[in-house]
Order: sequence, then C-alpha cells, then structure tokens
Amino acid sequence: MFQRLSTDTFNTILIIGILLVILEVVFFNGWLIFSVLINAVIAFLGWKNFKRVWGKVFFFIGVISLFFTILNMIAVRFIIVAGLILFFMDYQRMKKDPLSYTPYFVQPKEPLDEEPLVKVEPLLQNRLFGDQYTSRSSYRWTDVNIHSGFGDRVLDLSNTVLPEQADISIRHFIGNVVIYVPYEVEVSIHHSSIFGRATILGEHQEKLLNDTISFHTEYYDTLHPRVKIVTSIISGDLEVKRI
Repeated sequence: MFQRLSTDTFNTILIIGILLVILEVVFFNGWLIFSVLINAVIAFLGWKNFKRVWGKVFFFIGVISLFFTILNMIAVRFIIVAGLILFFMDYQRMKKDPLSYTPYFVQPKEPLDEEPLVKVEPLLQNRLFGDQYTSRSSYRWTDVNIHSGFGDRVLDLSNTVLPEQADISIRHFIGNVVIYVPYEVEVSIHHSSIFGRATILGEHQEKLLNDTISFHTEYYDTLHPRVKIVTSIISGDLEVKRI
C-alpha cells in the first residue's frame, strides 16, 4: 500500500494531522504538550538508569503513559482512520484490477555513460534514543549532518585527519553535545538553544533561553584546516573544547 501512496497524499494527511494537533492544543487540551514532554523525560531518565530498579520503573511508566497520551490525540486517531481507509481502498482496487506479472526478456543495452558514485557511510546516524560517540580509534572523516532525539552526542576530531573545510551540523532534542577539536584546527561555531548552557573554547554562556550565539577563532577565515559547527538543541548543553 505504501508503495502506491503518492507523496501529495501523504503530505496532505501529514498537514491535516499537524493542523489537528494545533487545534487540539489551542482549543481543547492545552496541557497535551506538557504531558508528552513530561512522559518523554520520565522515560529518558529511566532509560539512562535502566540498570537500577527505579530506572526500569520510570522507563516503563514513561513509555506506557507516552503511548496512551499520543494514542488519545485527535490527530493520531485521524491518521489511523485515514490509514485504514487507504488500506481498504487499495484492497478494493486490487480485487478489481489485480496485479499480473508477465515474464519478458530484457535486451542487452549499450552501457550508459553514467558518472560513478561512491557511497559514504556517515560517522553518526539519526537516532531517537541513546548516546553516540565517534570511534575511539582512528577513523576516516566525513561531514556530519544529523537529527537526533534523546541522549548525548560526542565527537572527537583528534582521531581523524580533517580536510581543509569540515562541516558539522547537529539538530538535537534533549541531551548534551560535546565536540573535541585539535589545537591546530580553526573553528567557527553557530549555536542556538531553547534551554541550556554552552562552553566554547573556554567561553562560558551560563544561561541560554531561546538564544543564539556565534563565535569563530581569530584566523578562521585565512587558515586551514578549519571546521564549521552548526548546532541546535531544544534542551541541553554544548561544549566545544581543545584536545
């Protein structure tokens, strides 16, 4: 079914779902966002301390409460109903016009003049839960561009050889981001945060409340190698330090 679902249909369902969330929060259930955030934080604290008994209790309470809170949302009910309707329509369409497969032989074609591509494995993956670290041994550098949910993200740039220009872009929900930069590397940092703190090469920003800060080293525009860091955190601390 999902293979036949067009992007426009999916986007329409998604937009209606977002509008329903906004209407529910504004007119019917103003505490919905706080309930989701509180349950998510409880689940995260439990996951971080899962080896302890109270951690397991917190985790399961948070996950179960979060599940039923989301399930009771009007938007989620709409998406479930829309999915069932689309499934039923697709089933009826398949009954009327079933798929048929006819074997055929492919004639050999002349090789196309295609440009070869090399797949590059990212250093960090988009991950909702859990901490992530770069390798503690030597690794090959690739630019970082990720979205992440809960947990800490730690990048150690001393275990790789940086190109003349390296880019790091991290958009994070809840947790800390720590980046270790070698002394001979020039740095530019652009950081935005809803709630948190930042320590950038010895410069301390104790309170960031819906704020944006930007720094760069003295010779960033003229010397290489250099790294451009762009981070955005809903709630958490950023630390950029020399190693």
